[in-house]
Amino acid sequence: MDKKDFAFGRMNFILLAAGMLVVIIGFVLMGGDGSSADAYNPDIFSARRIKVAPLLCLLGFVSMIYAVVHKPKDKKEVVE
Repeated sequence: MDKKDFAFGRMNFILLAAGMLVVIIGFVLMGGDGSSADAYNPDIFSARRIKVAPLLCLLGFVSMIYAVVHKPKDKKEVVE
């Protein structure tokens, strides 16, 4: 099988993996204890959960979209 048969290049897979890692980090930052009927937890409204983590997830998804549409540069161009 030739390398030209693949839809994505090596850089596409690296960018996809990096984007996926950023999304996972964003979801981990969103997690934590919630409030219950017995106790109120004000941490559910922290800046980390409502601003930073969703922004990280958004950036991760945008970078994954870029990784899919990124066209790798060919080292040799054939001129006919």
